[in-house]
Amino acid sequence: MNCETAQQTMILAHYGELPDETHLPLEQHLTGCEDCRREWNALIALNESLAALPVAEPSPNLLAASRMRLDEALDAIPPRSAGQRLLGHAFRWLGLLQGAPALATLLLGVGFLGGNILNRYQVAHSPRLPTTVLLNGGSGPIASVSGIVQTPNSEVVQVNYNRLVPESIQGSLDDPQIRQLLMAGTQLASSNEVHANSVALLAQECIAGHDCQGNSQQDGIRSTLMSSLRGDKNSAVRLKALTGLQPYVADDENVRDAVLDAVLRDRSPDVRAQAISMLTPVHADTSVREVLRSVSTRDVNPAVRNASFQVLQGASDIQ
Repeated sequence: MNCETAQQTMILAHYGELPDETHLPLEQHLTGCEDCRREWNALIALNESLAALPVAEPSPNLLAASRMRLDEALDAIPPRSAGQRLLGHAFRWLGLLQGAPALATLLLGVGFLGGNILNRYQVAHSPRLPTTVLLNGGSGPIASVSGIVQTPNSEVVQVNYNRLVPESIQGSLDDPQIRQLLMAGTQLASSNEVHANSVALLAQECIAGHDCQGNSQQDGIRSTLMSSLRGDKNSAVRLKALTGLQPYVADDENVRDAVLDAVLRDRSPDVRAQAISMLTPVHADTSVREVLRSVSTRDVNPAVRNASFQVLQGASDIQ
C-alpha cells in the first residue's frame, strides 16, 4: 500500500467502513511511514475537536435556497462534449457484448490473465515491510510511541504507544515489554522528544550496568544504540547513544567498530571528541591506533586532531 492509497483508506477506517481485508495493509503501512502516521494522528485529533462542537441543524430557508440553486445549476449544464459522447458509445458497445457471449468471455479471460501476471510482478518486487513490534496480549502492531514518563528516583517507566487507538503500559525498566517499547521508540516515535527520551533511557540502562543485550544480538539494546549512533540525524541523540555504549568498548568489537566509525565519519565535532576519549582503554588495539594516528595528523578539525594526539600520547605501551 502506498501513501496515496493509505490516506484515502484512513477516512474509511476512521468511520468504520473499511473492509476487513484492508485493515492489515493499512496498519502495516502506518507502522513504516512516519508521514502517514502524522496524518492519521491529525485526523483523530481533528475529529475529536469537531465532536466537542454542537451540531447545528440547517434552517428551512437555507435548504430551500440550496434546492433552487441546484435546479438552476442543472438547467445551466451545457450540451455533452465529445468525450461524454465517446463514453456513451462505450456503454453501448458494452451492451453489444452482452449479445456476443464468446467475445465477452475471451476479453474477460485476457483481462484476468493480465491482472494475475501484474499482481504477481507487484508482489515479487514490492519492498519488504519493516518488522512490526507486537506485545503480549496486544491487538496488533505498534504504530508509534507517543510519550515516555519516568517516575523520579525509580526505575518505573510509563510508555504511551499507539496502534490505531492510543494505549499505554507502565512497568520497570527491567520489564521486557518496556524495553521492547523503548527500542520501538527509537524508530517509531511520534515526536523528536519521545525519540530522544527512548535513546536516553536505553543508554541509562547500560550505564547502570543492567543487561543491555536483550533477547538477541539483532534486537538488543546495545544493537539499538549502535544504530542510533550510526544513523540518527540529531547529534544530541548520538551523544546519548555513545554514552550508553561506553561500558562495552573494551569487550565488544562491534561496539568498538561503531565508535571508530563515529570518530572517522560523524558530522559533529562533539560526538567525535567523545568517541575519541572513549577509546583510551583500548588504545593499544592496532585498528584503534591506526584511526587515532590518521585523525591526529590529517583531520581538518584542530580540536579533534588534538584529542586524538592526547590519547596517543597517553598510550605508553604503544610500540
